[in-house]
Amino acid sequence: MLNTILQEAAQTTDGLAEGESVEKTLSIIELITTGGTAGIIIIALLFVLFVVALYIYFERILAIKEASKVDSNFMNQIRDYVSNGKIDSAQNLCAQTNSPVSRLISKGVSRIGKPLDDINTAIENAGRLEIYSLEKNISVLATISGAAPMIGFLGTVIGMILSIFEIANSGGSIDIKTLADGLYTAMTTTVGGLIVGIIAYIAYNHLVVKTDKVVYKMEANSLEFLDLLNEPS
Repeated sequence: MLNTILQEAAQTTDGLAEGESVEKTLSIIELITTGGTAGIIIIALLFVLFVVALYIYFERILAIKEASKVDSNFMNQIRDYVSNGKIDSAQNLCAQTNSPVSRLISKGVSRIGKPLDDINTAIENAGRLEIYSLEKNISVLATISGAAPMIGFLGTVIGMILSIFEIANSGGSIDIKTLADGLYTAMTTTVGGLIVGIIAYIAYNHLVVKTDKVVYKMEANSLEFLDLLNEPS
């Protein structure tokens, strides 16, 4: 009886040892490199899109942050200069400030003396140029957020096709390891595409919110300037 128990324990230990010996660790680098040329190309393309998205995001966020810096006393000084007829001083102040708001006000100050509709039109045209400058390359982020998942799915489809091809040409003996590697690689491209797409989507919406805040500030200051010109002398 004791010998039987010892033999069963030995068999259990051997079975555990065998289970441990076939345990496989999941390496992302290995999955990418074993995915064939198509998988490597797709992952490399996704990495390039990821770098481009990060560059655009940080470049734009710094530019928008710089554009949003406006002295709270700026419009008060403009009001004093315009009310006292010091147009040149108002222009000099706008040139020294160098921000989207100051450039809009500068365009309006340069049109003082003309009909109010002409001044308003000039400010609106200048505002469109400033908005275009603020939104530079932001649309690229929107494109990446939509294209990256699609590229990842393309890699998945290619991986599935290759796996099915291996099954069709296996001659009745399917190599489970080869099939599993193909499926792992297919899923890896999908995950990579989704990660890049989600990051680009979040970055895009964050930049849109930041840009809208600057645009609202530009509109508020433009209206304040037009109200100043409408005030009775």
